[in-house]
Amino acid sequence: MEGRIPLIGEKFPEMKVLTTDGAKELPKDYKGKWLVLFSHPGDFTPVCTTEFVEFAKKHEDFKKINTELLGLSVDAVYSHIKWMEWIKDNLGVEITFPIIADTMGRVASRLGMVDPEKGSATVRAVFILDPEGTIRLIMYYPSEVGRYIDEIYRAVRALQLSDKNKVVTPANWPENSILGSKVIIPPASTYSEAMKRKTSGEEGYDWWLKVKEVKE
Repeated sequence: MEGRIPLIGEKFPEMKVLTTDGAKELPKDYKGKWLVLFSHPGDFTPVCTTEFVEFAKKHEDFKKINTELLGLSVDAVYSHIKWMEWIKDNLGVEITFPIIADTMGRVASRLGMVDPEKGSATVRAVFILDPEGTIRLIMYYPSEVGRYIDEIYRAVRALQLSDKNKVVTPANWPENSILGSKVIIPPASTYSEAMKRKTSGEEGYDWWLKVKEVKE
């Protein structure tokens, strides 16, 4: 819906963007793949540089789970390219994913990525899209806090596992302090189903907390 930020469960708005890999159409060009779209406040800034290095180091792991990365800021393409070059020359890490040059702030504004207290700079937003272009997860970090890339990777794995097995994941999955790597079977939605669950023999603690092991 135009005029507001898209929400979890909605289709990602169709848009054309300019990136360091040329023009792209979102979400069309990523159909069939999961996508992590993330914004950063600006090129040649310290926290953003550390984030891009960590994303780049994790890129192959994301690819193995059918997931692509796509950065974004309001900087121009030439700035992105120079920054990518600087990271490679000075830190020995090649940025292997494209970066959107949202110089007019159109994409950032549409997705609620702009911090009104800091001019046109984008916050550290993360949008995770599934292979059909549906928004499955949204995270927003202030400019002062760098992201934990492993958590974003874990979130994609958890969403994929949930879709594949029709289950939900507990806190800190796959290292929950009570359940370990086990997942939770969605609770019963009717009284009769709940009573069946009580004597079903399924592993768990009660009819509303049944668990099982599944493979990714």
